[in-house]
Amino acid sequence: MPSHTPRIEDYAMIGDCRSAALVGIDGSIDWLCWPRFDSPACFAALLGEPGNGRWLLAPKTVRKVSRHYRDTSLVLETEFEAEGGRVRVTDFMPVGDGQALMRRVTGLSGRVAMHTELVLRFDYGYTIPWVRRTAEREMTAVAGPHQVVLRSQVQLEGENMHSAADFEVGEGETVDFVLAYAPSFAPLPSPVDVGTELEDTEREWHDWAAQCRDGGPWNHLVRRSLMTLRALTYRPTGGIIAAATTSLPEKLGGERNWDYRYCWLRDASFTLQALMQGGYYGEAKAWRDWLQRAIAGSPEQLQILYGVAGERDLPERELPWLSGFGGSQPVRVGNAAAEQLQLDIFGEISDAMHRARNGGIEANEHGLSLRELMLEHLKKVWRKPDHGIWETRGGPQHFTYSKMMAWVAFDRAAHDRTNPVTEAWRDGWRGVADEVHAEICREAYDAELGCFVQHYGSRQTDAALLLLPIVGFLPADDPRIVGTIAAVEDKLLRDGLVLRYETETGIDGLPPGEGAFLACSFWLVDCYVLLGRLDEARALFERLAGLCNDVGLLAEEYDPAGRRMLGNFPQAFSHVALVNSAYRLARALEPDKTGG
Repeated sequence: MPSHTPRIEDYAMIGDCRSAALVGIDGSIDWLCWPRFDSPACFAALLGEPGNGRWLLAPKTVRKVSRHYRDTSLVLETEFEAEGGRVRVTDFMPVGDGQALMRRVTGLSGRVAMHTELVLRFDYGYTIPWVRRTAEREMTAVAGPHQVVLRSQVQLEGENMHSAADFEVGEGETVDFVLAYAPSFAPLPSPVDVGTELEDTEREWHDWAAQCRDGGPWNHLVRRSLMTLRALTYRPTGGIIAAATTSLPEKLGGERNWDYRYCWLRDASFTLQALMQGGYYGEAKAWRDWLQRAIAGSPEQLQILYGVAGERDLPERELPWLSGFGGSQPVRVGNAAAEQLQLDIFGEISDAMHRARNGGIEANEHGLSLRELMLEHLKKVWRKPDHGIWETRGGPQHFTYSKMMAWVAFDRAAHDRTNPVTEAWRDGWRGVADEVHAEICREAYDAELGCFVQHYGSRQTDAALLLLPIVGFLPADDPRIVGTIAAVEDKLLRDGLVLRYETETGIDGLPPGEGAFLACSFWLVDCYVLLGRLDEARALFERLAGLCNDVGLLAEEYDPAGRRMLGNFPQAFSHVALVNSAYRLARALEPDKTGG
């Protein structure tokens, strides 16, 4: 492992709702995929070395750094206190038809010596492009289908397979840089005015954020989380990716490194709930429509995840030329979990459609017929073992969570009064729901332990069992649920945060060890609320909120011992869970103000 390991929380995200870049607190952009979230990166230093692609822009000598998003926008401002004075670097990506990354350096005091270094490496840090100067202060880089053009008042010079420049900025002066993308067979993007683009981008985000419903005591975190979800949305289709990155490790130096730049059906219900609670019904409808297009017409062919436009072929491969974040190998792109059987997604899709209709998003004919086909298929397969919510690679099991979500699918159909079907139709699905419910209570509950277990025949617990009362399988005060929550607290809490499951059992077919899973910790908050343990709920929520980095972003996991984030970043599921828990807790604490 390298002697210096970077920290995931040192990054902030900027994006244009089609792609995203990660900007380090040192002024280096170390991750960028163009033209889509799941395209090969042209800056991949995040998973390797500077030579794998990055764009550094910072003072030559830095004494102190602070940063923030400008008001309610995704415009990032980093202020450097340096030898000779202070400067601000403003980074953003306009939300529009073109694709560009813009950086503005503003002198705040004194006169500061600056350095910029641009290393473009396409195909995840592998391919060196053909770089040439096409005009004064304009250079292009081309590799296969990709082309970028850099325009700036500062002229960069080639040096050891990268481009660099030194310049100075005095108080009140600005220096602009525009890096724009276009297919290599298309004309270069036209020059733009950075000041105008900055104003338009800031206004776009402000107008969107202004629609956010009050999130109670944690409104600023709710709004920032919803903005993060929007930034992880592929605007042309409405699909929401799980995270902006691949292969950030769940255990530093380990091999639990996966590609999350795709859209998981599992996230649908939770995401729809978060968007609708925030007042964003347009985005919720776009996500619902993406979901229906991705599912298509055959439940037998249903996958657990898809590309941002609904692509099904997501082969997993390793990139041996990248050393990995903090030496964590292998670096993977694609995700073989797309080929797994995970029965819980039928319940999550059914629940998502149910929530959408209850939220006023009118059902369409395709959605109604699709649900009926899915239920008929699930009726045939729900007894099969599967790979479960955590996409284990140690062989299929009868996971309790998967069976529970099969129950959710039939239960929601039986109780859906917005669907114009006969009572006999509802009674039929109610009968199947009762059958599934009875089997779970018989096979997944261990009377000796006094709790539900991870899968039939096991004696281990699983944080996904916290969802049993949240989805309404049993009341939170049922002794079996109280015992299950107590088992999670006893077995899975680490420094007050919740692990997904006991990795030492080998159930996932991988070496043991990972961080606490942040979404699971928010589920425990929800359970505390349902049990009326509001002081504990608030304390845990505020502990989790305090794990957000300085610009309000969360990764997938957190290492309580190392006190650092782990996993892909920023993680949509973590922010979805934060939003849902914040609204639930706010309603419990302030029912008169929040309509609880």
